[in-house]
Amino acid sequence: MVTEKDIKDSRILIVDDEEANIILIERILTLGGYHNFQSTTDSTKAIDLYQQQKSHLILLDLNMPVFDGFDVMHQLAAIEEGETFPSILVLTAQTDRDTRIRALDSGAKDYVHKPFDRVELLSRIRNQLEVKRLYETIQDQNNFLEEKVAERTQELQNTRLEVIHRLGLAAEYRDNETGLHIIRMSKVSAELARAVGLPEDECELILNSSPMHDIGKLGVPDSVLLKPGKLDADEWEIMKTHTLIGAEILSGGDSELLEQALLIAMTHHEKWDGTGYPKGLKGEEIPLVGRIVSLADVFDALTSERPYKKAWSVRAAIEYIKDMSGKQFDPKLVDIFVSILPKVQEISDRYREPAERLEKVG
Repeated sequence: MVTEKDIKDSRILIVDDEEANIILIERILTLGGYHNFQSTTDSTKAIDLYQQQKSHLILLDLNMPVFDGFDVMHQLAAIEEGETFPSILVLTAQTDRDTRIRALDSGAKDYVHKPFDRVELLSRIRNQLEVKRLYETIQDQNNFLEEKVAERTQELQNTRLEVIHRLGLAAEYRDNETGLHIIRMSKVSAELARAVGLPEDECELILNSSPMHDIGKLGVPDSVLLKPGKLDADEWEIMKTHTLIGAEILSGGDSELLEQALLIAMTHHEKWDGTGYPKGLKGEEIPLVGRIVSLADVFDALTSERPYKKAWSVRAAIEYIKDMSGKQFDPKLVDIFVSILPKVQEISDRYREPAERLEKVG
């Protein structure tokens, strides 16, 4: 709602090369209750004055030396557009139709002939300011609503990501005392994706979807998942179904995040030479995200302590990964992974339990 105070507090700029006209207009504005105005007889200063106060309304003469009123409007059009363009009320002695149309086409909202009637001028000024301030109010409300929608959307996104991470943690806690594995693995996956040259939005997608890579473990029986010794052939076949179970859990979603999480859950145990599972994909048949997460997952698993094993040193883990280049892992990814090892170690150390600090490899 536009109040009377809003209208009377509006910023007004008067541009007219005749000092007498300036004095008359200022007097009329003052009598009309307006106080926030400034004036100039030099049209070359009009744009600078406008930019200083971002006038709501410009009372503009057309016939002026150096820059005429049309020049001023063209200059305004070069720096403002749409809702930011000021309301312009042309004041001129020119009464021909072509001048009126040209002025309106150049950006003027209204047109008053000189000599003008005081009551008519104040009425037109008020009308222009009321429309301008009402438009600003609506724009402010729209901006406020857009901000609220953006905040709510971000809250929903954060909540969704939190649920995803907690689902990933639920799977990890079934066979691991801590959920920090998925934090390290997902961050290393994103860092490797970044080093590969993927766009930042895709790296973020990998960061947020990879925590669900082992979500299918929720469907693996405890007798298999928590068995302290080596799995027999039948038990191993059951264990391998966690990829299919994960894909089933994540299927049916229409978000990009869930679609990628499904792809990762399904393919992060495939191997470059085709001996992986569940489909025995080979080489670049394996989606890049699956190859990236596979490498990050194995590195973290090797360098992490488990109830059934001690943590490997970084040196030993890297030697294993190099040995598996072209077999289990994409050779190009292995080279890139080794090149970013300091960043990988930094991530791993930052999110590792204090008792499990990694041995640095120079």
